[in-house]
Amino acid sequence: MQIEQAREFILDKLDKELPEHFYYHNAMHAIDVYNAAGLIANNERVGEYETKLLLTAALFHDSGFLYGGKTDHELRSCEIARLHLPGFDYTGDDIEQICDIIMATKLPQDPHNYLGQIICDSDLDYLGRNDFFVLSKKLFSELVITDGLKTEGEWNKIQIAFFQGHHYFTKTVIELRSALKQEHLEEIIKKEF
Repeated sequence: MQIEQAREFILDKLDKELPEHFYYHNAMHAIDVYNAAGLIANNERVGEYETKLLLTAALFHDSGFLYGGKTDHELRSCEIARLHLPGFDYTGDDIEQICDIIMATKLPQDPHNYLGQIICDSDLDYLGRNDFFVLSKKLFSELVITDGLKTEGEWNKIQIAFFQGHHYFTKTVIELRSALKQEHLEEIIKKEF
Protein backbone atom coordinates (compact mmCIF):
# COMPACT_ATOMS: atom_id res chain seq x y z
CA MET A 1 0.00 0.00 0.00
CA GLN A 2 1.48 3.28 -1.14
CA ILE A 3 -0.31 5.41 1.45
CA GLU A 4 1.82 8.53 0.99
CA GLN A 5 1.18 8.58 -2.76
CA ALA A 6 -2.55 7.91 -2.21
CA ARG A 7 -2.61 10.74 0.35
CA GLU A 8 -0.95 13.18 -2.05
CA PHE A 9 -3.33 12.15 -4.84
CA ILE A 10 -6.60 12.53 -2.92
CA LEU A 11 -5.64 15.74 -1.13
CA ASP A 12 -4.64 17.30 -4.47
CA LYS A 13 -7.92 16.13 -6.02
CA LEU A 14 -9.94 17.59 -3.12
CA ASP A 15 -8.01 20.88 -3.30
CA LYS A 16 -8.51 21.29 -7.02
CA GLU A 17 -11.91 19.74 -7.72
CA LEU A 18 -14.21 20.28 -4.73
CA PRO A 19 -16.86 22.96 -5.22
CA GLU A 20 -15.82 26.12 -3.34
CA HIS A 21 -18.80 26.07 -0.98
CA PHE A 22 -17.41 23.05 0.89
CA TYR A 23 -15.95 25.23 3.64
CA TYR A 24 -15.85 22.32 6.08
CA HIS A 25 -15.81 19.06 4.08
CA ASN A 26 -12.56 19.69 2.21
CA ALA A 27 -8.88 18.68 2.13
CA MET A 28 -8.27 20.32 5.51
CA HIS A 29 -11.01 18.17 7.05
CA ALA A 30 -9.47 15.04 5.47
CA ILE A 31 -6.10 15.98 7.00
CA ASP A 32 -7.77 16.69 10.36
CA VAL A 33 -9.48 13.27 10.42
CA TYR A 34 -6.26 11.59 9.23
CA ASN A 35 -4.29 13.20 12.08
CA ALA A 36 -6.93 12.33 14.68
CA ALA A 37 -7.09 8.73 13.41
CA GLY A 38 -3.30 8.45 13.64
CA LEU A 39 -3.32 9.76 17.22
CA ILE A 40 -6.11 7.40 18.29
CA ALA A 41 -4.57 4.38 16.51
CA ASN A 42 -1.24 5.06 18.21
CA ASN A 43 -2.80 5.47 21.67
CA GLU A 44 -4.98 2.40 21.20
CA ARG A 45 -1.98 0.36 19.90
CA VAL A 46 -3.56 -0.55 16.56
CA GLY A 47 -1.31 -2.66 14.32
CA GLU A 48 0.56 -1.21 11.34
CA TYR A 49 -1.56 -2.83 8.62
CA GLU A 50 -4.86 -1.83 10.25
CA THR A 51 -3.54 1.69 10.82
CA LYS A 52 -2.76 2.02 7.10
CA LEU A 53 -6.31 0.93 6.24
CA LEU A 54 -7.71 3.37 8.79
CA LEU A 55 -5.59 6.31 7.61
CA THR A 56 -6.48 5.64 3.98
CA ALA A 57 -10.17 5.57 4.90
CA ALA A 58 -9.72 8.87 6.75
CA LEU A 59 -8.25 10.48 3.64
CA PHE A 60 -10.99 9.21 1.33
CA HIS A 61 -14.01 9.24 3.68
CA ASP A 62 -15.59 12.46 2.36
CA SER A 63 -14.18 12.40 -1.17
CA GLY A 64 -17.70 11.63 -2.41
CA PHE A 65 -18.42 15.35 -2.03
CA LEU A 66 -16.41 15.71 -5.25
CA TYR A 67 -19.68 14.71 -6.94
CA GLY A 68 -21.39 17.71 -5.35
CA GLY A 69 -24.42 16.76 -3.27
CA LYS A 70 -24.54 15.30 0.19
CA THR A 71 -26.77 12.32 -0.60
CA ASP A 72 -24.92 9.05 -0.05
CA HIS A 73 -21.54 10.74 -0.24
CA GLU A 74 -20.04 7.82 1.71
CA LEU A 75 -21.03 5.40 -1.06
CA ARG A 76 -19.50 7.77 -3.59
CA SER A 77 -16.35 7.99 -1.47
CA CYS A 78 -16.14 4.20 -1.75
CA GLU A 79 -16.55 4.45 -5.53
CA ILE A 80 -13.60 6.85 -5.64
CA ALA A 81 -11.53 4.56 -3.40
CA ARG A 82 -12.34 1.52 -5.59
CA LEU A 83 -11.44 3.45 -8.72
CA HIS A 84 -8.12 4.91 -7.59
CA LEU A 85 -6.63 2.78 -4.81
CA PRO A 86 -5.65 -0.18 -7.04
CA GLY A 87 -3.20 2.25 -8.68
CA PHE A 88 -1.49 2.62 -5.31
CA ASP A 89 -1.04 -1.12 -4.71
CA TYR A 90 -4.12 -1.68 -2.55
CA THR A 91 -5.67 -5.13 -3.00
CA GLY A 92 -9.38 -5.71 -3.48
CA ASP A 93 -9.59 -6.94 0.13
CA ASP A 94 -7.75 -3.83 1.41
CA ILE A 95 -10.19 -1.60 -0.48
CA GLU A 96 -13.29 -3.41 0.81
CA GLN A 97 -12.03 -3.04 4.38
CA ILE A 98 -11.36 0.67 3.72
CA CYS A 99 -14.90 1.07 2.34
CA ASP A 100 -16.33 -0.65 5.41
CA ILE A 101 -14.45 1.86 7.58
CA ILE A 102 -15.68 4.78 5.44
CA MET A 103 -19.30 3.60 5.70
CA ALA A 104 -19.08 3.74 9.51
CA THR A 105 -19.03 7.57 9.23
CA LYS A 106 -22.53 7.68 7.73
CA LEU A 107 -24.87 9.46 10.15
CA PRO A 108 -26.20 8.23 12.43
CA GLN A 109 -22.87 6.54 13.06
CA ASP A 110 -23.09 2.76 13.37
CA PRO A 111 -19.61 1.25 13.35
CA HIS A 112 -19.54 -2.53 13.49
CA ASN A 113 -15.84 -2.97 14.20
CA TYR A 114 -13.01 -1.28 16.06
CA LEU A 115 -11.56 0.58 13.06
CA GLY A 116 -15.05 1.90 12.35
CA GLN A 117 -15.25 3.19 15.91
CA ILE A 118 -11.90 4.93 15.53
CA ILE A 119 -12.86 6.70 12.31
CA CYS A 120 -16.17 7.81 13.83
CA ASP A 121 -14.30 9.35 16.75
CA SER A 122 -11.75 10.87 14.37
CA ASP A 123 -14.44 12.40 12.17
CA LEU A 124 -16.14 14.08 15.15
CA ASP A 125 -13.03 14.66 17.25
CA TYR A 126 -13.48 18.42 16.82
CA LEU A 127 -16.65 18.39 18.97
CA GLY A 128 -14.39 18.29 22.02
CA ARG A 129 -11.51 20.45 20.85
CA ASN A 130 -10.59 24.10 21.29
CA ASP A 131 -11.21 24.84 17.59
CA PHE A 132 -14.81 23.59 17.77
CA PHE A 133 -16.51 26.97 17.29
CA VAL A 134 -14.27 27.89 14.34
CA LEU A 135 -15.03 24.60 12.59
CA SER A 136 -18.71 24.76 13.54
CA LYS A 137 -18.96 28.16 11.83
CA LYS A 138 -17.42 26.68 8.67
CA LEU A 139 -19.90 23.80 8.73
CA PHE A 140 -22.79 26.23 9.26
CA SER A 141 -21.64 28.31 6.25
CA GLU A 142 -21.48 25.15 4.14
CA LEU A 143 -24.93 23.97 5.25
CA VAL A 144 -26.47 27.33 4.39
CA ILE A 145 -25.58 26.55 0.77
CA THR A 146 -25.95 22.76 0.65
CA ASP A 147 -28.97 22.28 2.94
CA GLY A 148 -30.68 25.67 2.86
CA LEU A 149 -30.05 26.33 6.55
CA LYS A 150 -31.27 29.85 7.32
CA THR A 151 -30.29 31.04 10.77
CA GLU A 152 -27.74 30.43 13.51
CA GLY A 153 -30.67 29.69 15.80
CA GLU A 154 -31.67 26.80 13.54
CA TRP A 155 -28.06 25.64 13.52
CA ASN A 156 -27.82 25.80 17.32
CA LYS A 157 -30.94 23.61 17.67
CA ILE A 158 -29.46 21.08 15.22
CA GLN A 159 -26.18 21.07 17.13
CA ILE A 160 -27.88 20.62 20.50
CA ALA A 161 -29.83 17.61 19.23
CA PHE A 162 -26.70 16.20 17.59
CA PHE A 163 -24.57 16.60 20.73
CA GLN A 164 -27.25 15.01 22.89
CA GLY A 165 -27.45 11.97 20.61
CA HIS A 166 -23.71 11.59 20.11
CA HIS A 167 -21.18 9.55 22.06
CA TYR A 168 -17.53 8.73 21.52
CA PHE A 169 -16.48 5.09 21.23
CA THR A 170 -12.76 4.84 22.03
CA LYS A 171 -11.16 5.15 25.45
CA THR A 172 -8.65 7.66 24.02
CA VAL A 173 -11.24 10.12 22.74
CA ILE A 174 -13.59 9.68 25.68
CA GLU A 175 -10.71 10.71 27.95
CA LEU A 176 -9.39 13.48 25.67
CA ARG A 177 -12.58 15.12 24.40
CA SER A 178 -15.68 14.38 26.51
CA ALA A 179 -15.29 17.15 29.11
CA LEU A 180 -14.74 19.96 26.59
CA LYS A 181 -17.48 18.56 24.33
CA GLN A 182 -19.90 18.90 27.26
CA GLU A 183 -18.74 22.50 27.84
CA HIS A 184 -19.39 23.29 24.17
CA LEU A 185 -22.90 21.85 24.43
CA GLU A 186 -23.61 23.96 27.51
CA GLU A 187 -22.36 27.08 25.71
CA ILE A 188 -24.63 26.42 22.70
CA ILE A 189 -27.61 25.83 25.02
CA LYS A 190 -26.92 29.19 26.74
CA LYS A 191 -27.11 30.94 23.36
CA GLU A 192 -30.55 29.47 22.73
CA PHE A 193 -32.29 29.72 26.08
